[in-house]
Amino acid sequence: MSSRSRSVIVTSVVVLGALVMVFPFIWTLSTSLTGGAGLSSTPSLIPANPTLDAYRELFTATPFARVVINSVVLALVVTALQLITSSMAAYAFSRFEFAGRNIIFAVYLATMMIPIQVLIVPLFVQMRDLGLIDSYLGVLLPSMASAFGVFLMRQAMNTVPHELDEAARLDGAGHFRIFTTVIMPLVRPALATFGIFAFMSSWNSFLWPLIILRSEELKTLPLALASLQGQFTTQWDVMMAGSVISILPMLAIYIFAQKYVIQGVASSGLK
Repeated sequence: MSSRSRSVIVTSVVVLGALVMVFPFIWTLSTSLTGGAGLSSTPSLIPANPTLDAYRELFTATPFARVVINSVVLALVVTALQLITSSMAAYAFSRFEFAGRNIIFAVYLATMMIPIQVLIVPLFVQMRDLGLIDSYLGVLLPSMASAFGVFLMRQAMNTVPHELDEAARLDGAGHFRIFTTVIMPLVRPALATFGIFAFMSSWNSFLWPLIILRSEELKTLPLALASLQGQFTTQWDVMMAGSVISILPMLAIYIFAQKYVIQGVASSGLK
């Protein structure tokens, strides 16, 4: 088989895979632009009479604007906290020499294998004892650290030569200055990559906010989308409109930071 034939086959497979991945998003957008009456007819990717009625009803019949703001603020705060805690912990694991460092790091990584469902009850009891039920602080505290973030940032920091640390120490720099002015600027791709992962995880989080948050005004986007599905009937155009709105921020962030994602994955050795 010639190289041209192999290239055509590989390209065809990639295009087919891309179409399979994109099809649910196209269907979601199409359904959101189809009026309620149009949903009872033959399904079509291109609506015969596209309309924005579903989006209008979404924001008028429900406090969806407040829900979006809640999710944005919560996701940004969680992302910022995880970036700070993971970077500082990664610096300690990468640059400090102390007894049992590798064992502690291995145990820390092992926590990634524990599903959140196992921790729901003890976490809920802790938040209840602290009086944090039905509060954003109760959502934030268990999410402010990330074992995956520590691993990713440590891998990136290990690629930074130690000679740069020694040169900074000769200039009188301490650990904090080395961390902020030497290490962090050199691991920005990994930082951006983890930032996207952290934001996406918080943005799509459903189980823990469902258990902690009780008030309607505190609801996040996944909870609001779940409430759009009725027990007997569901307005699918309205629900799909909410899904489209939930997708747009992540799509915009990924398009903006995709080059950093590629650099971060390449430099950290993440597979």
